[in-house]
Amino acid sequence: MAATVDREIVISRVINAPPELVFEAFTEVRHLSQWWGPEGFTTTTRAFEFRVGGEWDFVLHGPDGTDYQEWISWTEIVPPERIALLHGESRGDPNAFESVLTFAPEGAATRFEMRTVFLTKEQRDEAVEKYHAIEAARQTMGNLAAYVTEILRKEVEG
Repeated sequence: MAATVDREIVISRVINAPPELVFEAFTEVRHLSQWWGPEGFTTTTRAFEFRVGGEWDFVLHGPDGTDYQEWISWTEIVPPERIALLHGESRGDPNAFESVLTFAPEGAATRFEMRTVFLTKEQRDEAVEKYHAIEAARQTMGNLAAYVTEILRKEVEG
């Protein structure tokens, strides 16, 4: 781990929902399209297959009208504990980075952690400085937390 510390971004948050529900929010495109991305962004999915070796091909639409081509390939899936993925602009992107998402029970809630490792320190620094990756990830986690909390609220009211 120490060998990658200068290439990593690690963000975690406790989400007031069980791990199974938080995990499910990543497994179905009908969920992802409701919360994925930082505040003000929307997502258009072109292809989605949640399985090891499967891909999620999508466009992230920024609030300023900028479109960001995105591609994720799932490299490990351990329900409801862990998802590992490769994330780039498209299949074969030489600058694609790896992320590991973990979903750990914490009482009735979930400690969700996203550990992203870039190929170089420079790529990590660019992601932080140019694309505001840390704040964007925090906002995305906030959207996820609000989304699953709303699902639970509707179930209780049901």
